[in-house]
Amino acid sequence: MVEDFIREHSGEYRRRALWERLPRKVMYQTFKTIIEYLLESGKIAIDAQGKVCWIYDPEFTRWYLAREDLRIR
Repeated sequence: MVEDFIREHSGEYRRRALWERLPRKVMYQTFKTIIEYLLESGKIAIDAQGKVCWIYDPEFTRWYLAREDLRIR
């Protein structure tokens, strides 16, 4: 639920505002844990203004992984 909301509203809200606008209420501590996980896994980033942006693109990642010239030999 949180991932989908961030994907749909990427770059619109800061962390606290994002938490307040979630369609279903989540405890803030749980929300912080989810945000921390998404940051560490490289799915989101926080820009200079503090807004949460979705950056994960599985299609682009697959394209890079399929390139032979980028393989470690």
